[in-house]
Amino acid sequence: MGTALEGIRVLDLSFYEAGPSCAEALAWLGAEVIKIEAPTGEPARYGFSEKPGVDSVFFCLMNLNKKSVTLNLKSQRGRGMFQALAKTADVVIENLGPGAMERLGLGHDALAKINPRIITASVKGFGSEGPYANYKSFEMIAQAMGGVMSLTGSPDGPPMRIESGIGDTATGLHAAIGILGAIVQRGVTGVGQRVEVAQQDVVVNLTRIHFRDHYLGVSPIPRKGNRSPNAAPSNLYRCHPFGPNDYVFIHVANPEMWKGLVKVLGQPELADPRLADRAERLARGAELDAIVEAWTGKRTKHEVMELLGAAGVPCGAVLDSDEVMSNEHLRGRGMIVDVEHPTRGRMPMPGSPIRLSASSTEVTRAPLLGEHNAEILGKVCGVGAEELAKLKADGVI
Repeated sequence: MGTALEGIRVLDLSFYEAGPSCAEALAWLGAEVIKIEAPTGEPARYGFSEKPGVDSVFFCLMNLNKKSVTLNLKSQRGRGMFQALAKTADVVIENLGPGAMERLGLGHDALAKINPRIITASVKGFGSEGPYANYKSFEMIAQAMGGVMSLTGSPDGPPMRIESGIGDTATGLHAAIGILGAIVQRGVTGVGQRVEVAQQDVVVNLTRIHFRDHYLGVSPIPRKGNRSPNAAPSNLYRCHPFGPNDYVFIHVANPEMWKGLVKVLGQPELADPRLADRAERLARGAELDAIVEAWTGKRTKHEVMELLGAAGVPCGAVLDSDEVMSNEHLRGRGMIVDVEHPTRGRMPMPGSPIRLSASSTEVTRAPLLGEHNAEILGKVCGVGAEELAKLKADGVI
């Protein structure tokens, strides 16, 4: 069985999370993704590792299904070899500083002269225009500037960041969407184009539905904690045996779900016919939370989820990292798979969340530094073993 992006070659010049997650998504879809690193490796490969000279877990998670080629782009020979690769490529992904690609002579216009079909994708913090264009950004900066941090936390507490990559990985996925659109359009026009995605823009996009009260005159929108402003009961509830992650989230969004909850809990207080009305439940939210938590506190989170799930009530146990990695549902779907790494041994890895019925996805480990120099540079640039050794001695690879 073939893959969706078979025959598409991607040069990945990005590092850390936002850019690499874009390239990784394309690799999962079957593109040949060649990670171009400096001879010392991208910053996250060794810089985030707890063991000297061993690839970090961070790097391994962000670079599955890729190949690694080392090139010193500050050297004339290194830039020349990159240009040779770009002639054969469909996509170049980068998240370098503003103007860095142009200063190297590898900006979109320069690459388009040697390959009119090239698609260049830039992942930036704030984009290439506007007063913030030259500002640096990371995940938490994007969350702050995109509005989500102002909405996250308890009503009487400070803004909080979300421990999830909505500023980084989500930006990478948006960039992948843009690249796929550019590939489709190139099929019509025959020429490539620039794709640019900014972290701040992406966080605003992901947060937009939570800004709806702004249009009703609520400004600033207050933090609400875990309780939903539009449904009740809808909150996080403690479960037995009351460990740090012994919680479930229960969300009752419509009358049928309310009926299911009432039936399972069997509490006489819930038989009040007025509670069939959502507005009444919202008004008595604290009272309902106490009743629900008295019930969940006598059961484990998995027992609660099984009972309510069978009754059609949305309910999710709070899974910790160990539980996610060993979860039978995720493993059964192939979302968590074990891969063998040459220096780290067996590692459970999240795979591709995208399923295509006519295109399989096999998760392969992240590459070692320069692992594919001989394969790629030999095939594309005609470099043999003797020349590879000289290039390494000269600091080009």
